[in-house]
Amino acid sequence: MHEFSFPVGGVRTWMITRYEDVRSVLADQRFSSEGGTWGNSEFRQAGLVSGAGSVLEKSITVVDPPAHTRLRKLAMKAFTPRRVERWRTTVSELVESALDECAARGSFDVMDDYAGVVSSGVLGRILGFRIDRHRELVEALTQAFPSDPELMDQVPEGFARICEYAADLVAEKRKEPGDDLTSALIAAEEDGERLDDEELVAMVAAMIMAGSDTVRAFVGNAALALLDHPRQRRLLHDSPELAGNAVEELLRYEGALTTALFRVTTEDVEIAGTELPKGAPVIAVLLSANRDPEQFRDPDRLDITRDRIRHLGFGHGLHNCLGAALARMEGEIAVPALFRRFPELETAVPREDVRYIENWAMRRLVSLPVATSSADVR
Repeated sequence: MHEFSFPVGGVRTWMITRYEDVRSVLADQRFSSEGGTWGNSEFRQAGLVSGAGSVLEKSITVVDPPAHTRLRKLAMKAFTPRRVERWRTTVSELVESALDECAARGSFDVMDDYAGVVSSGVLGRILGFRIDRHRELVEALTQAFPSDPELMDQVPEGFARICEYAADLVAEKRKEPGDDLTSALIAAEEDGERLDDEELVAMVAAMIMAGSDTVRAFVGNAALALLDHPRQRRLLHDSPELAGNAVEELLRYEGALTTALFRVTTEDVEIAGTELPKGAPVIAVLLSANRDPEQFRDPDRLDITRDRIRHLGFGHGLHNCLGAALARMEGEIAVPALFRRFPELETAVPREDVRYIENWAMRRLVSLPVATSSADVR
C-alpha cells in the first residue's frame, strides 16, 4: 500500500500493489467503480471521474450492480460460443494479410504496421464498421490515446469522436442489422429487457476503446518480450501447442494494462493494514500484482511453460474484461504467427531506444521498428 498525491489535481490517492490485495480490492464491492457517486469532492473536482459528462458514464466498465449485472447479462447474450469461434477465421485472415504487407516492406513497425492493423481490423469486422469510416476511427483512437504527453489536451475530443462514431454505428445497425456484434447487442434480450440507445452507444464505445488499443499494446509487448528472450521465442516456434499458455504467461509478464480503473471506497475500509476513509480513490496495479514473488516463483523470468498462471491481466471480479476470450484468441493467433513468418526477426533500432508511451494506466510501446533479416537492421 502506497499513499501519494495523484498528479492531476494533487488528489490524495492510495496504490495497491500486492497480488492478494489487488485481487481482494477488485472483488470487494466496498471499492466502487462509480467515482461520480462515491468519490470524494477532491476526486470529482479534479475531473478524475471516468466518462463524466458523457454517455460513457453508462458504460459497463464504470457502473456497479444492479446496473452492471443487467448490462453484463445483456452483453453476454451477444458473445455466443458460435460467434466467438467464427471470429477465429476473421483474426487469422487479417493476421495473414498484415504479415504479407510487412513481408513486402522487409522492415516495419510492429505497433503501426502489424499490431495496430490487426487489432483495429478485427474490431472493425466484428462490430460492423463501414470500411469508408475506418480511417476516421483510427484517427479518433490515436487522439484519445496519444503517445505524446503534449497532445493530452486532445483526449476529450478523441473520446467525443469515438462516442459519435458509436452512436452513428448503432443508428445504422438499427436500420439495417447485419451479422455483427453491434446488431447482436441491439437484439440482445434478457427477461424482456434490452439495452437502450445510450447504453448501446456506451457499450459500443467502450468496446472500441478497450478492444483496439489494449490488444495493440499487448501484441507489441509480447513481441518485444519474445525478442528479448530468444530461447522462449524458439520454444514457441518449435512447439505451437504452447500458444495458449504462452499468451497467459505474456499477459502476466507484460500485459497491456498497468492498472485497473479507479476504485473509490463506499465506506471507511481497512486494507493491507491501512485505514482508508470513505470516498478515497484507490489504484490497483495489475502489472505489479502479476510480478508478486509471493504468488509467482521467479516472477521476473519469462517462462511460457509456467503452470497455474492465475494472472490479473484482465482484471478480476465483476469488472473482469468482457472481451477476454476474444483478446486471448487474437494473442494466440497473432503473436506466434509473427515469429512463424519471420523466425529471424530483429529490432531495427538499439534496444535502449525502444520507449513506452507516458500513460499511468496502459503499458504500450510508442513504436517497435523491426527487420526481417540482419541486412535490414540499421
